[in-house]
Amino acid sequence: MARIGVITFPGSLDDRDAARAVRLVGAEPVRLWHADDSLAEVDAVILPGGFSYGDYLRAGAISRFAPIMGALVDAANGGLPVLGICNGFQILCETHLLAGAMIKNERLTFVCKDQTLRVENNTTAWSNEYAAGEEIVVPLKNQDGQFIADEATLDELEGEGRVVFRYVGNPNGSRRDIAGITNARGNVVGLMPHPEHAVEAGFGPEGSGTDGLRFFTSALGSLLARN
Repeated sequence: MARIGVITFPGSLDDRDAARAVRLVGAEPVRLWHADDSLAEVDAVILPGGFSYGDYLRAGAISRFAPIMGALVDAANGGLPVLGICNGFQILCETHLLAGAMIKNERLTFVCKDQTLRVENNTTAWSNEYAAGEEIVVPLKNQDGQFIADEATLDELEGEGRVVFRYVGNPNGSRRDIAGITNARGNVVGLMPHPEHAVEAGFGPEGSGTDGLRFFTSALGSLLARN
């Protein structure tokens, strides 16, 4: 059985939700603690949403120095599938595993809504069960969700196909409507919306409420294909 680690930082909110999503697709969730110095030989890792270390300084800025992040950066650079959701995306930007940065939403307000996304890249470890151009709906809830980067970096992300998800109706001012990106290798993905909150019918956005489930089945399929 594939083992997918979920890291808990002080202030994480959605670690149990992420673990539940992992369990629903038939993988084993493995609890990892921010003070650990190893990843317990897991096959993939999720950095969940929340307010790690209270979002002091900047969202994700302190988390990059957590003991477990040294092991994570090395493993991600070696090809380990890593998904950063919301605060997890902010942490991945702070560690430079992903390009760009996250700042406060354009209108300086907390955004909480069901958000439509368009799938731009369906070749990553976390998006391969979606169709390119498909539109999905998952919850969005953040205050520091505006993705920014300089024009050269944005052009590079676009030119290399590293924009994975784009907002349909930009809720926070993110440059070029970018909701999620990947690294050049395609194993590290970060996005602000919350797929772990859209994995069970009746408990997610209006309609099926399961559009987020394929993030986790994508990763499981990728892992099984490697073994």
